[in-house]
Amino acid sequence: MFARAKKSGKYQYLQIVENKKEKGKVRQRVIATIGRMDQLQSKGRVETLIRSLSRFSEQALLIISGKSDVSADSKKIGPVLIFERLWEEAGIRKAISRVLEGRKFEFDVERAIFLTVLHRLLVSGSDRFCHRWCRDYIIKGIEGLELHHLYRAMGFLGEALDVQNESTGFSPRCNKDLVEELIFSHRRDLFSDLDLVFFDTTSIYFEGHGGESIGQFGFSKDHRPDRVQMIVGAVIDDKGQPICCEMWPGNTADVTALLPVVERLKKRFAINRVCIVADRGMISADTVEQLESPTNRTPYILGARMRKVKKIRDRVLSHPGRYKEVRTESSDPKKREPLKVKQVQIDGCRYIICQNPRQQRKDAADREAIVKALTEKLKKGPKSLVGNKGFRKYLKVEKDSARIDEKRVTYEARFDGKWVLQTNTDLSPEKVALKYKELWRVERVFRDVKSLLDTRPIFHQKDQTIRGHVFCSFLALVLRKELDQRLVKAGHRFEWAEIKQDLKSLQTVTIEENGRRLAIRSQSKGVCGKVFQAVGVAMPPTIRDVEPIPEKSDGSANKIRVSFN
Repeated sequence: MFARAKKSGKYQYLQIVENKKEKGKVRQRVIATIGRMDQLQSKGRVETLIRSLSRFSEQALLIISGKSDVSADSKKIGPVLIFERLWEEAGIRKAISRVLEGRKFEFDVERAIFLTVLHRLLVSGSDRFCHRWCRDYIIKGIEGLELHHLYRAMGFLGEALDVQNESTGFSPRCNKDLVEELIFSHRRDLFSDLDLVFFDTTSIYFEGHGGESIGQFGFSKDHRPDRVQMIVGAVIDDKGQPICCEMWPGNTADVTALLPVVERLKKRFAINRVCIVADRGMISADTVEQLESPTNRTPYILGARMRKVKKIRDRVLSHPGRYKEVRTESSDPKKREPLKVKQVQIDGCRYIICQNPRQQRKDAADREAIVKALTEKLKKGPKSLVGNKGFRKYLKVEKDSARIDEKRVTYEARFDGKWVLQTNTDLSPEKVALKYKELWRVERVFRDVKSLLDTRPIFHQKDQTIRGHVFCSFLALVLRKELDQRLVKAGHRFEWAEIKQDLKSLQTVTIEENGRRLAIRSQSKGVCGKVFQAVGVAMPPTIRDVEPIPEKSDGSANKIRVSFN
């Protein structure tokens, strides 16, 4: 069965013809006349028919080309199209290019950084794998990049500047700081000034030596005291957008880092007023005293330790007064959690007691379940319970016997669903509580940082390359938060794993037929199309011609250029 053009009068008609053998002779039978060729071609109906028929054959492309040994090259394009646009609109490309002014590298540093950042977004793996991983993607401008180029690009980001007038004393001022400031300036022109920031830290341990000086032994939040580590701090605005990251040796205490960071923020980003929101681990009496200093008073909202600080445990929590109910901010009314707040003034300090009734009920139910299990297990003997940390605090051990400590049970009930804030701001108790509750965004950011930094073992041996390595993960975080904000604005809430999978499924296949090259885009699956719409990127056409690059004067072979812009 085949197609032919049959001339009749002054027109040609497209026909589907069948060869059939009758009595030893081959005869042709017209199965259908599709229509006049001039009309079909003018309206593109021939291509429509071919495309429609190709659905019924897995080897349609082979039939079209007339070859049995057709080679097809498949490349992923979805993630590149999305994050190239965000890279541009977030001002990252422009910032890096500006910092590179006057520097001469034999490779494209900006492209090397983008490749590293894209790899961190999509894959949790070593940088050593990045230059092989990129072979599956169409990424403009990365031709000729090798692994040592990626390392040199990270070294450039972590390279210390000649002038160190704004360093914290824990770490030098680097090129990555200039990039952060330029990105912030770009965003500040489009949105609003910065007056509220969230600050938190995490530790990242090394399998190797940890550089020249940045890897040090310290308190490990990863519970790996046997490994040298570094401290990474992140500053986030009240919209959840990362502003900058700080990096210190692993033996730096959180409370000693907070005040230098505050001063550095004011200088770096030309901010007149900064309100610091930090968790319980960042506060100390000396820190609060310096934040309250008349010469350099800084607004703050700090979480307080309810159980360890006697003043808060015995006086603040016992202070009389009524709670006022507020609701957390959310676009979905069903997700607005109830919250009770009460203001307490003691010794000139302002405290806000917060209580989440939902969490209160959960804490009470969990404790009741523990006590009930304890009661049953005590009947079998106390020895197996003493070593259980969850059970031990509710037990009162006397010689060879143990019983439920009712006083401790009553004592623990005082803290159900509660947390205490200390602040020197003039914000209402309701706003103080809601702003501190937004600190969960920082915690989410650090969960993201942990996953983005899950590239151990880190093979870098110099401090500047390690700083650049971490900063590339920070830039990956900036891009991811940009995408999250655009999806939320468009009314979408997708899982990150779902986004990655569906974007990577968008591919282009390049084939050649009779000297003609075609790029065929795969079907958009899952949430891919909605992500493209939210970011404002047009979906590439299903089929388009691929123009070969003109042959060079040295006679080198032509390459295929595919453009989806």
